[in-house]
Amino acid sequence: MTELARKLGLADSLFLVIGSVFGSGIFLTTGIIASGLPSPSLIWLVWIMGGIITTLGALTYAELGTLYPGSGGPYVYLKEAYGSSVSFLYGWTFFWIIGGGGIAALAIGFAEYFGSLVPALSSGHMLCAFNLGPIHLSLSAGHVTAILSIMILSGLNYFGIQGGARFQNLMTGLRIAALLAFAALGLMIGKKPGFQNLVPFFPVGRIPSWTYFGAALLAVIWTYDGWYSVSCTAEEIRNPRKTIPRSLVLGTAAVAALYLLANIVYSMALPVNEMDGVLRIGELAAVRLFGPGIARLFSAVVAVAVLGCLSANILYSPRVSFAMARDGLFFKNLSFVHPRFRVPTKAILAQMIWSSLLCLSGTYQSLIEYVAFALVLFFAATGFSVLVLRRKVPDRERPFRAWGYPVLPILYVVFNLVIFIAVIFSRPVQALAGAGLILAGLPAYFFWTAGKNRVAANRGRI
Repeated sequence: MTELARKLGLADSLFLVIGSVFGSGIFLTTGIIASGLPSPSLIWLVWIMGGIITTLGALTYAELGTLYPGSGGPYVYLKEAYGSSVSFLYGWTFFWIIGGGGIAALAIGFAEYFGSLVPALSSGHMLCAFNLGPIHLSLSAGHVTAILSIMILSGLNYFGIQGGARFQNLMTGLRIAALLAFAALGLMIGKKPGFQNLVPFFPVGRIPSWTYFGAALLAVIWTYDGWYSVSCTAEEIRNPRKTIPRSLVLGTAAVAALYLLANIVYSMALPVNEMDGVLRIGELAAVRLFGPGIARLFSAVVAVAVLGCLSANILYSPRVSFAMARDGLFFKNLSFVHPRFRVPTKAILAQMIWSSLLCLSGTYQSLIEYVAFALVLFFAATGFSVLVLRRKVPDRERPFRAWGYPVLPILYVVFNLVIFIAVIFSRPVQALAGAGLILAGLPAYFFWTAGKNRVAANRGRI
């Protein structure tokens, strides 16, 4: 059986962590947060908290990644700690919604920003529309742009992980340089009114409730999603014992610093009341700092950021379905490793097809909104698995041990559970619908488990 090739070094892994996170979210999320937290101090606090929680997660996952350095990352850790049913529900949700929907959302986001630069390729340029019974279907140039971006980047990863990693490294470097330039120029020469926009820095009057803060924190955590990417590619890392911990901790800390820096610039550029509900907050801040002529250039920067994040997600996401298939808990063909390219090519193609269909359907956004709350529940379960596995396999070699054990891993679990509870109170309908989508995987789990048992029984008779 062909094995995956260990081709990724420290720089590749570090850029993968940063690149999987750093997309359009930092240019969009702050305006949404400002609706519930109308104060610069609270906005900064929620981003700092998101960085702390993510870094705690990185320290926790670093132990798990060196304990079980296999493809699939969290899927593997959940399986070892709680059994295959829990890990299957994570992998099921990841393939159909978190991974597939996330890739579709990034591809559509790239098409939107690229379309603002090239209108002929925008979603506003309709190519055809027709009715299929009660269902109305349409195809725009933006849809084509999104699907082509998924196909091209999937093709880049199909022919070996090195090609995808090199492209990812380039795109991550460009994104970091662009954000640092935006921040430096904005703070030094931008047309800003000094510190006037920071007044009042602290909230005046009634402080928003904890449910608003929890919902804002969920938005931030979602913007950080993908930081665990390197754990999914563990079997393709040259020295996983050292590289996984270093890339996770350094990568998440770097993203946290970049995100906070961007929000400081936003607060200097715009009073908080003008941030309220603004979706393209980064573009508005850039226009306020440098004038309307910067809008197209900023759209190009965001398009590059989204394309790079899309590339990273396409690189690591198929490793989860590959790991499931290898365990006999998903479509068997997805466990195939190409003998020449030594990557899970069929898992890459399956992801490409499903994400492209989600682009056409337009349902990816609602799916993501429904299960976003579940992401923090899976984070909490994975974090707690460090404690479970310390008791379950105490003698297994641990090249890296989570710092501050058990306090820091427990804090990570508690933070995620608090966010989870806050979302249930603030968005009960979405939470209930999301739970239904996840639990819909149970019949599929029983189907694949029964198939495994039949195969095992037949082998026993031979």
